[in-house]
Amino acid sequence: MRYTFLFSILALLSLSCNKDKFSSTPSLKFKSVNTTSLRNQQLVQFNLSFTDAEGDLTDSIYVQEVVPNCALSNFSTLYPLPVFPTTKNQKGDLTVTFGYNVSGYSSIAPKCTKNDTAVFRFVLRDKANHASDTVSSPPIILYYQ
Repeated sequence: MRYTFLFSILALLSLSCNKDKFSSTPSLKFKSVNTTSLRNQQLVQFNLSFTDAEGDLTDSIYVQEVVPNCALSNFSTLYPLPVFPTTKNQKGDLTVTFGYNVSGYSSIAPKCTKNDTAVFRFVLRDKANHASDTVSSPPIILYYQ
């Protein structure tokens, strides 16, 4: 019984230490979103965190909007990452911002004459074309004007 408990603690410590290791493939995690309902002239900001062993995240982030009830609102595109200093075993945060008819931001206004419920998916790519796992936002309601 004593050894089982000791083994369990050692296994838990071993697993918790492994989560901080960096890999060649970027790691992407969804942290938060500032709102889950969006109206005209508002912004939505997705907060993501990343890690990468080589620190070569100089390519792009793939963003997809999926709106099951309005195919016209769906999109997928690559956005270039901003230039930032790179180091080995790099980690950091990304904020991806869209506007609902807000000047200066990519617009995600509903394209059908009804409210949209959208899910946003993100994939991070590095210079070597390695892709992270896909992370998804919670459903975001885009209210039709």
